[in-house]
Amino acid sequence: MPLLYTKQGHTGILTLSRPEARNCWGQDYAEGLIRHLDEAAEDDEVRSVILTGDEAGGAFSAGANLRDPNTHNTRSAEAFIKRVGRARNFPSNLVSDFPKPVIAAVNGYAIGIGCIITFCCDLIVASERAEWRLPQVALGILPNYGGATRLARIIGKGSAMRVAMGFPLKADEAHRIGLAQWLVPHAKLMEQALAVADHIAGLPPLAVRMVKESMNRGQDIPNIADASLVDAYRFMVLEMSEGQGRGARGLAGASQAELPRALVVISSPAKLGRCRRHTATEGS
Repeated sequence: MPLLYTKQGHTGILTLSRPEARNCWGQDYAEGLIRHLDEAAEDDEVRSVILTGDEAGGAFSAGANLRDPNTHNTRSAEAFIKRVGRARNFPSNLVSDFPKPVIAAVNGYAIGIGCIITFCCDLIVASERAEWRLPQVALGILPNYGGATRLARIIGKGSAMRVAMGFPLKADEAHRIGLAQWLVPHAKLMEQALAVADHIAGLPPLAVRMVKESMNRGQDIPNIADASLVDAYRFMVLEMSEGQGRGARGLAGASQAELPRALVVISSPAKLGRCRRHTATEGS
């Protein structure tokens, strides 16, 4: 199948694999996301998922398959209404609503839907070869699945508008403005993505799920007071969970000198790889 799924330790790895067409998007990718993300959600051993492109394709994804006559070709209002009625299965929603963190390992061009799907991921590790493009306006359409709005939430309206108007966003700038959290040499991409996934695997899984839910849902709550109130309930549930109890007992047994090391495990280069270019202070 063009969407490949493998497991490595506590990490699921999804690979967009249509190398003869630069991993361009097709309905089979969307169907694969439904199947494999459902499987990963039910698998307690999987703590996070990495989404990347087949290296043989020379891109993360070149976007929609324009050679397919059904691409960007809604044939009737009835067909449109039926498709919109299945919005839960839009690729964007499948990724953003997945309960565990999704890490995009962007290994080249991410174009169109291949670009938008990275905005739906929770963290982005970028190869120095990564480049984001939204060419839809030049084709007389617009970025689907809230693509421009999702990007504006991450990098601001002006920068998002520039990308939506067809200007490319290269890896170094994507890292500088906060779209990508890590920028690494191309050969180190999966090493870094797996290091991030390994760090996540060492965290209490319920807390990881709740912080993703808090961030994603909280952005849709119109005021911070209501978002804070909802988080109070999440916090209460986590206080009652077994994972929180183990973590609290571990901290309670630590000496005052050991507390910073116990709390700030992410600052160790061994945890997140030595290949990232920004410092722990810059990433905090």
